[in-house]
This record gives sequence, C-alpha cells and structure tokens, in this order.
Amino acid sequence: MLRYFAWPFLFTAIGLVLCFWLGWFYSGTLGGALAFLLTGAILAVLEISLSFDNAVVNAHKLKTMRPEWQRRFLTWGILIAVFGMRIVFPLLIVVIAAKIGPVSAVVLAASDPDAYAAIISDAHLPIAAFGGSFLMMVALTYFVDDGKEVDWIRALECKLRACASIRGLEIAFVLAIAVGFTLVLPGPKGAQFLFAAVCGLLTFLVVEFASHFLDNESKSTTGAATGGFGAFMYLEVLDASFSFDGVIGAFALTQNLFLIAIGLGIGAFYVRAMTIMLVEKQTLAELRYLEHGAFYAILSLSIIMYVQVMVHIPEVITGLIGAAFIGLSLWSSLRHNKLERLQGAV
Repeated sequence: MLRYFAWPFLFTAIGLVLCFWLGWFYSGTLGGALAFLLTGAILAVLEISLSFDNAVVNAHKLKTMRPEWQRRFLTWGILIAVFGMRIVFPLLIVVIAAKIGPVSAVVLAASDPDAYAAIISDAHLPIAAFGGSFLMMVALTYFVDDGKEVDWIRALECKLRACASIRGLEIAFVLAIAVGFTLVLPGPKGAQFLFAAVCGLLTFLVVEFASHFLDNESKSTTGAATGGFGAFMYLEVLDASFSFDGVIGAFALTQNLFLIAIGLGIGAFYVRAMTIMLVEKQTLAELRYLEHGAFYAILSLSIIMYVQVMVHIPEVITGLIGAAFIGLSLWSSLRHNKLERLQGAV
C-alpha cells in the first residue's frame, strides 16, 4: 500500500507547507496561514471524494491499453491533470471570458481574486452543460451495451442492455434532456446551454470514434485490439470532464487560484495512485460490481451538473452521492464473493 501512495504522501506534505506559506504571504498572520492550510486540506479531501469514481473508470479503460500507453497516461497524465486542469484551465476560462492575455489573467488571479472568481462563476453554465453531456454519454455507453455480461441492479440494467439494439439511443436521450433544460432556461442562457451541451456530446463522439479507429489499427498490426493514443485521449478528456465540477466548486471555498491548484493537485495525486493500484492488483476483477457503482456515480454527477445551471447543489452532496454508489457496489461485491466462497465450501 505504501508503494502506491508514497508520492501522494510526499506531495501532500509539500502541498500543505506551500498552503501555509501562501497564507502567510497574503495575510502576514499565523491565523491567515492556518486558514489557508485548512482550506487546502479540505480541497484535497473534496477532490478525492469527487474523483474516486474517476479512478475506477480510468482503471476500467487502462486494463485494455498497451503497457507503454498505460505508463504514459500515469506519468504525462498526472502533469496534465495537475498543471493543465487545475491551473491552465481556470486561466483559459478567464482569458476567453474577459478577453485578456494569459499574463494579465495570472496578474488578475494574484491581485484581485474576487474579480477572477466572478469571471469563473459566470462561465459555469457552459462548462456544466459541456461536462454533463460528456459524462452522461460515458455512463450510458457503459450500460446500453449488449456485450455487458454482469448486472448489479438487474431490473434496470437488463432493460438498458436490451435497448442496445436501438442505434443512437444514448445520443437521443442526452439530446432530449439537453433540449428540456434549454426550454426551461430563459432566452440567451438556454441557447448557450444547448450549444455547450451539443459540443460536449460531439466531443464524446469524436473521441470515441478516434479511440475505436486507432484501436482497430492496432488490431490489424498486432492481432489484438489494445488501446493506444486513442484511449489515452479518451481518458484525458474524461479526466477533464471530471475536473470541471471540482474546479468550479473549489471557488466556493476560496477565490485564490494558487491555493485551489495546490489543494486539488494533492487530490489528483491520490486519484492517480488509486488508479495504479486498481490496475496492478486487478481489483475490478475481484470486486465485480465496483465498476457499476462508479458509472452510476458518473451518471448522477452528469445530472447534477445539468441541474446546477438552475439550482446550486453543494459539492458535499455531490461527493456523498458518488461515495454512496461506490460504497454500496463495494458491499455488494464483497457479499457476492462471500456467497461464492460459501457455495464452494459446500
């Protein structure tokens, strides 16, 4: 266990020291430094609680990838996840929304964090629509699959699997939900939501097509369908979609971009460590319903991201819903394993 979490523990120590120093730099008081330290720790816990299902889905995809691309995702991917999504992404939002340069965005984040947070908050609607559509497609594609053999909630999942013969059902469902929200939202907001939702849907289809195309190319040369660059890009976009909610929600705790980057970065290291552990120990094969719980958590997160364009839902509730699905699927898996051992002993 220590082997998997050595780097996260080290980064946690470094990150918390940086949080303390950052608080001292901005406030010049011990109380301010301790407040930054506590906020950084809370952000890390928030990121871990919101992203455990991300680790499970990453492991689900990674087990089909070639070893070299697994290593690239787990090394390059952590740089993209921490630096790209926790620092560059919020800056990019401000650059586009405020029509200013990257350097000016960094200066704004450092000198006027309230104004910076306000710009991020104004961009929440299209981000939620884009991320919600992408994640909804991820979840539905898993359940609406005639090749899926194991069911957790049988009454529902058997019906969804039976619907796999209807081509484009998942796309039609997501579009119908998006149009429904568009009709409820007032004028310009509705049009903005629909455009972002369709972009999220199209992004999923493009990434999915690229992944399958490149996997088929691999099969023609190696004789086995193993994921490479296409699967890598799929996981990076998936990671980004998971990060949307955490980055936006972090601004409810603090407006300091650098504190957010450190706190969420700590959490991202733990998510990567959990992903490696799940792959190497083949935990998903041993816990047969854990994947189901993760994809139900993704589906609930996608719905929450849609609903949040109208009503604020605290990140604690989002995390608890995801944790509940993961916890129940883990309990069901352990119970199934116990029953199998008892039957085998008879």
